[in-house]
Amino acid sequence: MREDHLGHLERLVSELDARGLLARVVRTSSGRAFVRVINPKATSLTENVTCRPQAATDYYWWSWGERMHRADDPAGAATKVARVLAAVGD
Repeated sequence: MREDHLGHLERLVSELDARGLLARVVRTSSGRAFVRVINPKATSLTENVTCRPQAATDYYWWSWGERMHRADDPAGAATKVARVLAAVGD
């Protein structure tokens, strides 16, 4: 994993924490890293977000493989994740 990707993931964790979500960077034994996000008000609402390049730009990616948001805007990405993981009535 490139160090800049790890930095993007760490910045996303900070933004998610600020929105009241539980988030942490997880590193697998193979060296792959992702952000594990949980809505503490509804713990069944979870997501794993990765960071990888497409063309010359780094992006955050949803767990199902869809590109989510540019990695140079972790606040915008965190807003999208928070919207997807919002519990009814949040």
